[in-house]
Amino acid sequence: QPQLVDSGGGSVQPGGSLRLSCGAHAFSLDYYVIGWFRQAPGKAREWVSCSRSEGTPGSSYADSVKDRYTILRDKGMAYLQMNTLKPEDTGIYYCAARRGMYSACADTAEEYVYWGQGTQVAVPF
Repeated sequence: QPQLVDSGGGSVQPGGSLRLSCGAHAFSLDYYVIGWFRQAPGKAREWVSCSRSEGTPGSSYADSVKDRYTILRDKGMAYLQMNTLKPEDTGIYYCAARRGMYSACADTAEEYVYWGQGTQVAVPF
């Protein structure tokens, strides 16, 4: 059964950093577009970032996280490096995988077929 597992969340003071991890069971992330989404309390899930498949250059970021977040891939894992965190970054973060080695990045949840269980990020005021 294909599955994503995301981890690395926690509580951090404003201005701090966290690195979220995303791993796959029963399939290789190398051949999938990876997306990160987040959901703040009482709000809809929103797209944060995405990376095209391994070997196919291209990544995108939401304006709210541009220049602070970096999506990375290494040895079959995906990561979201989050720097200069702000209280408004608080939420549950999900990694997701979109089929198609040559697919473009996508910022809508419906484009992704596999999802992690979510990892909580808290940045208190």
